Amino acid sequence: MRDQPPYSPPPEDVLEIGAPEHFAALSHPLRQRLLFALGHRPATTSQLAAQLDAKKGNVAHHLKVLRDAGLIHLAETRQVRGGTEQYYQRTARHMVVAEPRAEGTAAMLAAVAQELDRSPAETHLTLRHLCLSPAKARELGETLARLVDEAEEDTEKQPLHGVLVALYQQAPPTSTSSPAAH
Repeated sequence: MRDQPPYSPPPEDVLEIGAPEHFAALSHPLRQRLLFALGHRPATTSQLAAQLDAKKGNVAHHLKVLRDAGLIHLAETRQVRGGTEQYYQRTARHMVVAEPRAEGTAAMLAAVAQELDRSPAETHLTLRHLCLSPAKARELGETLARLVDEAEEDTEKQPLHGVLVALYQQAPPTSTSSPAAH
């Protein structure tokens, strides 16, 4: 990339995802790819379009959705050849879903599924059910969060990897069938 503004980290460390507009913004795979790309340094619409092999108009539209949802912000503007370059950046380094709701989570997971399908490398996807005490569940959640937080990133020349961590307690059965029927 040509001359870029100096990198400064996102203004927030953690953004809690919970508003309907957050889930709506995260429900499109290109917007998730834009968030990945903006996680390392600010970029312009043109730079992102080239990096993601997408049409500039598409990228501009999705950047507006992300910005309106508060997931990215305008980090800097620069005057170049009679025009203005706008550099966008994520508003937070980490995004945490505060209180997952079925419709928003489903849309977000559908976008992640599309990204998994597009991945050129082997992906890792595991679903496992564990019987854990509340204390063990809390410990596992903290360990998973720490693993992701402490993962060392290589230079920006390396491929981007998405990480989605979920730990949830399975809901009890709602049917009135007797336990012997299972």
